[in-house]
Amino acid sequence: MTAIKHALQRDIFTPNDERLLGIVNVCKAGKKKKNCFLCATVTTERPVQVKVVKVKKSDKGDFYKRQQTWELRDLTEVDAKDASKENPEFDLHFEKVYRWLASSTAEKNSFISCIWKLNQRYLRKKVEFVNVSSQLLEESVPSGESQSVAGGDEDALDDYQELSTREEQDIESMMEMCEYAISNAEAFAEQLSKELQVLDGANIQSIMASEKQVNILMQLLDEALSEVDTIEGKLSSYEEMLQSVKEQMDQISQSNRLIQISSTNNGKLLDEIQFLVNYMDLSKGHIRALQDGDLTSPKGIEACINASEALLQCMNVALRPGHEKLMAVTQQQLLFAELRDTFARRLTNHLNNVFVHQGHDQSSTLSQHTAELTLPKHSPLHRDLLRYAKLMEWLKNTHREKYEGLSRTYVDYMSRLYEREIKDFFEVAKIKMAGTTKEAKGKFATLPRKESALKQETESLHGSSGKLTGSTSSLNKLTVQGSNSRRSQSSSLLDMGNMSASDLDVADRTKFDKIFEQVLSELEPLCLAEQDFISKFFKLQQHPTVAPPLAQPETEESDGGMLSRVPPQAEHRHSLSSEKDMVRLMMNKIFQSIETELNSLIALGDKIDSFNSLYMLVKMSHHVWTAENVDPASYLSTTLGNVLVTVKRNFDKCISGQIRQMEEVKISKKSKVGILPFVTGFEEFAELAETIFRNAERRGDLDKAYVKLIRAVFMNVEKVANESQKTPRDVVMMENFHHIFSTLSRLKISCLDAERREAKHKYTDHLQSYVINSLGQPLEKLNHFFEGVEARVAQGVREEEVSYQLAFNKQELRKVIKEYPGKEVKKGLDNLYKKVDKHLCEEESLLQVVWHSMQDEFIRQYKHFEDLIGRCYPGSGITMEFTIQDMLEYFSSIAQSH
Repeated sequence: MTAIKHALQRDIFTPNDERLLGIVNVCKAGKKKKNCFLCATVTTERPVQVKVVKVKKSDKGDFYKRQQTWELRDLTEVDAKDASKENPEFDLHFEKVYRWLASSTAEKNSFISCIWKLNQRYLRKKVEFVNVSSQLLEESVPSGESQSVAGGDEDALDDYQELSTREEQDIESMMEMCEYAISNAEAFAEQLSKELQVLDGANIQSIMASEKQVNILMQLLDEALSEVDTIEGKLSSYEEMLQSVKEQMDQISQSNRLIQISSTNNGKLLDEIQFLVNYMDLSKGHIRALQDGDLTSPKGIEACINASEALLQCMNVALRPGHEKLMAVTQQQLLFAELRDTFARRLTNHLNNVFVHQGHDQSSTLSQHTAELTLPKHSPLHRDLLRYAKLMEWLKNTHREKYEGLSRTYVDYMSRLYEREIKDFFEVAKIKMAGTTKEAKGKFATLPRKESALKQETESLHGSSGKLTGSTSSLNKLTVQGSNSRRSQSSSLLDMGNMSASDLDVADRTKFDKIFEQVLSELEPLCLAEQDFISKFFKLQQHPTVAPPLAQPETEESDGGMLSRVPPQAEHRHSLSSEKDMVRLMMNKIFQSIETELNSLIALGDKIDSFNSLYMLVKMSHHVWTAENVDPASYLSTTLGNVLVTVKRNFDKCISGQIRQMEEVKISKKSKVGILPFVTGFEEFAELAETIFRNAERRGDLDKAYVKLIRAVFMNVEKVANESQKTPRDVVMMENFHHIFSTLSRLKISCLDAERREAKHKYTDHLQSYVINSLGQPLEKLNHFFEGVEARVAQGVREEEVSYQLAFNKQELRKVIKEYPGKEVKKGLDNLYKKVDKHLCEEESLLQVVWHSMQDEFIRQYKHFEDLIGRCYPGSGITMEFTIQDMLEYFSSIAQSH
């Protein structure tokens, strides 16, 4: 083994600056394989690293090689298997357990001992040794001493110490003093030995000289020991005295502990009593207020509020464990429950009486308010009832059934009150609306209507859904007998249904607009005030979800439809509806007649004058927009939104009626057409609409209606022009599209810019067509002659050869020209002027425009004829019988004479 150890040191460890301290020949337990060696090594450089190296012979068998290396600090446990018996097996626990079988027990023990010593010397974390004999393990290895680790090699390692810098300097100075220190080492060593002996003798003499001081030191130590014995005796006596004092202090401590426990218990008992007294005691004043407090005076109400809050606080106190078993607590709770029930009955009966009285007390003032078209104000009632708001909150938290009963009672009686007030209010509004119509038609109607008949008419409309009845209605039978010249010539646009836009003057429409605005302005604050009162009085703003008090197994009409009430068995599933839903249900019940009355009023306004739908659409849209800005989910916003749908439907019906009347218009066969009635009707509609919809929110609806109406106007103008027999088609188209263009240019309606350009284009085209067709009549033969000349040129005949054509020679040209001397031309133009005057209407004043266009066209034709004569009959000297100057004089004199 020694030879192997030296070989391993030389071949493997020395090149790596390592020293071999322990070695064992092993093989893996349970397997028959080639033996290997486990080596314990340390590095020669500091800091020292301790390793366990597995060395194995190469396959060729002539040298050794390192196979695996472990750091000793990674070793956690060494298991020798058996400490009492010889056993060559042992385990090393690194990151996993390695089981080894040594070649002999002695080698195993020597290796384990080496590992233990290296662990004691170099590692802070000690390895655990299991089943290892204590003889193999030494107590400890001091770090500064030289100890044997594993044979002579480790002794040599311990004896060797590196020289310090100072030691190196001393050795060098000493060697310099001796010249032969290097050349003659033996002589130098002998000299050093002699000097060492001299130093040893000096040390011995110094020790012998200090013997007296050593004796004195020993004497002092003896005296100190005797003093220590004396002090120990005194301490023993003191300890005996303190022992008796300790027993007495233990008794006092035990007594104090019992006193402290008693004091703590008494304090806790006092806290419990004070808790019950403070939170479970109701003053006599509060009890009197709950039993007999005045619910009509402000002071009495305030006392009841304070008492109810104190009672609720006492009833809701969180009792501690065990309190419910106390008889006094039980009696107090029974007292609180009795006071709660008593006060709840008193409060419910009082508020019920207030609601019933209020529901019957307002009738005397209705006539005064309705005559002025105003609704009674309920702010005094709200102000009086709001004093009970905190009591209603208390009732809501303590007696939910009574709270819901009060809610239903309030809704029932207030709905009757509001229904009477609103019905009378709308009756007056209808009479005023119909009255304005009657006054406006008094000077036009053939038969005056009586007020009783008018009232009967409005009553027939009451409660309707807003639909218009047939044209047989008495209001629709009112016709206009005015003497307007334009209307008398042909059928009016709106004479075939509702009244014409011109049948009512602006003042009358303005009055209707004010009445409708007054109605909406009165309803809006009424609904908002009532909704605000309901939220505050019934405390619907303090809890996110509440059960609706109106949830009964019945069905009622609300929001224009049927609301199914929640049955009792389903109430639990739907009890947590939002507070806004509860307010909406109460408002629907209280104001269930508003939507019906509004629809009835809208139907009457639309029946009086279909153009009233424009006013109503603007006003209703503005109020809906205002209500949505305040609260989009409010009753007012929802109701006005539903009514706005009806108004918009009436507006669309009005537009459809206008279009239908355009399609049904008939023209007279004996008189000229002129400006069609639906064209002037559109002008009136646009002027009125632009006045009404200025800065309105629903401008988009009007723009869509404009587009529908103008397209219908265009289509029906062409239809009438095609059917016209007395008036030429071009005249009908020219005059009406000129009127449309003038109207659109004056009103500057941006959405109809394309139609304005189209109207101008149609007007100019038909003006040109009418002028050309009309001018062909005064010079008919001359026109036919030159048309034939142009036809021959177009067929390929050369221009200078046209004069050789039999029908178009120079003689024929002179013959045709002689037929149109200046007088004949002027006479023909005069007849043409009269004919154009008969065709054109006076309203549009296009006669001079047409005549000037004819003059320009005539001059253009004249120049064209002269050009053809110059090109087709060169050198012939043929000219017209009249000049351009003559034509200008003809046109001017004819225009002035007429």
